[in-house]
Amino acid sequence: MKSRIAMWAGTGFLVAGGWAIYALASTPPALSYGDPLLPLVRLTCPIAILGHYYAISLTWALLANAGTYAMAGLLVEALRLRLRLHSAK
Repeated sequence: MKSRIAMWAGTGFLVAGGWAIYALASTPPALSYGDPLLPLVRLTCPIAILGHYYAISLTWALLANAGTYAMAGLLVEALRLRLRLHSAK
């Protein structure tokens, strides 16, 4: 179960890293209020919501998104384990 949660955290890190690369490679103003991808960014990288109000460094954004995905993974894996044990009875 630990490795699955680590994979969730790694996925969160990669998702935030992908959005960071997109923001750096796009013409300004990338990921601003006029960008049509902003709802998708906010859905897949929840720290981006706070990023519009507070200055958040790339390092903290990557770590926060990895932590968010790890918490989501912990919840999903716990539910998955519970359903597997419940269906085995």
